Amino acid sequence: MAQPPTEALVLEALRRVQDPDRGQDIVALGMVKGLVLKDGNVFFSIEVDAKRGPGLEPMRKAAEKAVDALPGVLSVTAVLTAERAAPAAAAAAPRAPGTGPAGGPNGPGGKQLVPGVRHILAVASGKGGVGKSTTATNLALALAARGLRIGILDADIYGPSQPRMMGISGRPTSTDGKTLQPMQNYGVKVMSMGFLIAEDTPMIWRGPMVMGALEQMLRDVAWGELDVLVVDMPPGTGDAQLTMSQRVPLAGAVIVSTPQDIALLDARKGLNMFRKVDVPVLGVIENMSYHVCSNCGHVEHIFSHGGARAEAERMGIDFLGELPLHIAIRETSDGGRPIVVSAPDGEHAKAYRAIADKVWAKLSGAGAGRAAPRIVVE
Repeated sequence: MAQPPTEALVLEALRRVQDPDRGQDIVALGMVKGLVLKDGNVFFSIEVDAKRGPGLEPMRKAAEKAVDALPGVLSVTAVLTAERAAPAAAAAAPRAPGTGPAGGPNGPGGKQLVPGVRHILAVASGKGGVGKSTTATNLALALAARGLRIGILDADIYGPSQPRMMGISGRPTSTDGKTLQPMQNYGVKVMSMGFLIAEDTPMIWRGPMVMGALEQMLRDVAWGELDVLVVDMPPGTGDAQLTMSQRVPLAGAVIVSTPQDIALLDARKGLNMFRKVDVPVLGVIENMSYHVCSNCGHVEHIFSHGGARAEAERMGIDFLGELPLHIAIRETSDGGRPIVVSAPDGEHAKAYRAIADKVWAKLSGAGAGRAAPRIVVE
């Protein structure tokens, strides 16, 4: 078996790909960014002017083909990213109702990003450290326990955690060199940047590069038929989160918060972000709501209690439930055997399943999906 290619070999192959308008190769022009190689899997972005993006798809395909021809390459993923936003006039141009950012039904080029997926559910938080990924993982597994077909997209490019939480190692395979097969465990399909890079490798990417990678993981992964694709969103309300909310046809969002005031302030920002882009907020989950001593059973409200419920009532949205701060939840998540599958009859798993029941009731009554909205800045 051929050895995986080096960065030098990949760049040499890309020097054979020319920018059709500028007459030079894309390496010499400095257009190749964010090159990542892992065990024969190659990922990179090609930075272009936003106005030229739609016409450069043949160049992107040529770059993928050039690298794919190298010995030892298992898969190639190239995305087009824009250094500058589109001109204001183009951004303000009216679009047909129900179309995505480039005139399509759900995404660029008129193609659905994820055909076959009934509902895309975002699990989000206004800040990090509130247990969003743990909640997303156990929520997905609780939905799967209902007999639903579930997938998880780890959208946290900078800090992917789903490979560890879902107990999955290795790398995705590709039968055609274009489409990746998602990894699987516990009956759930999973895709994460953590499968393509080493766990301790930092991702130093701009916002457009991150969005390009996310769209690639949606569009070029063989998700198949799914009832729900759970998206473990990046924490916060920055460019990646806003763009993801704008360009992906989300059926709804769930906000995860802890009870204390400072976390609720950030949760409110996340909720308002989804409202601005017309994504239905299905409800709020209060994580780390209380702590039960494993020795004596004493209940303590370390981060206060009931704040998320009160905030949900104030904002006019549903409160989905509360989850405890418990060492078993942390240990099982870190160990790749989340509490819903490792202790399915326990009280913690029952709490996740009760929340999953409420979420599924809302999703299944919400229709087949939602076209990607258009953001209007007033």
